Amino acid sequence: MEVELLTITPDAEKLIERAGRTCYDTGERATTDSAAKFIRMLLSRDHLSVLEHASATFRISGVSRALTHQLVRHRLASYSQRSQRYVSETGFPYVTPPAVESDPAARRLFDDAVENARAAYEELIGLGVKREDARFVLPNAAATEIVMTANFREWRHIIALRGERSAQWEIRRLAVAILKILQEQAPATFGDFVIDEADCVISQTPI
Repeated sequence: MEVELLTITPDAEKLIERAGRTCYDTGERATTDSAAKFIRMLLSRDHLSVLEHASATFRISGVSRALTHQLVRHRLASYSQRSQRYVSETGFPYVTPPAVESDPAARRLFDDAVENARAAYEELIGLGVKREDARFVLPNAAATEIVMTANFREWRHIIALRGERSAQWEIRRLAVAILKILQEQAPATFGDFVIDEADCVISQTPI
């Protein structure tokens, strides 16, 4: 899995502060270092609409179609995904779940199933079947790449939902990777999230 920050709103937390202070008519109280405290106040009051003025775009690669099928269910975001209709999937890479990886019998069964799908895909292409139809045999394990943009409020929602212990392992790893980047870029906005590195789980601390 590779997660790359492509772009983020410049001075995002100052922008959030400026928008938020418009609501309270306290613009004159803003200083060079007042944004963090102000944002923590917004979070404590659950005044999250102000966070929608800032956004971040990530390129996510080396993940499975199983992950992106979950990810695109977050409707308040924009997506551009590698197309299986127009791009050849001959010899496609794939993602193996840890539970399968650790069990030799399961790994053999899994790899055989993927290889059978590869062979079927390539044979269909050889028979003149279009990629858009041959792709029907491809597994959810097939690796893909997606670019995703969301505002800070939505990123907080995604991180909280997909980072909890009950979330699927792969999307939980993605939530952790994105959170680490956002905590560097906007520490006040995402600082209440805590990462348990051992279990790859995200929790929140009271503000």
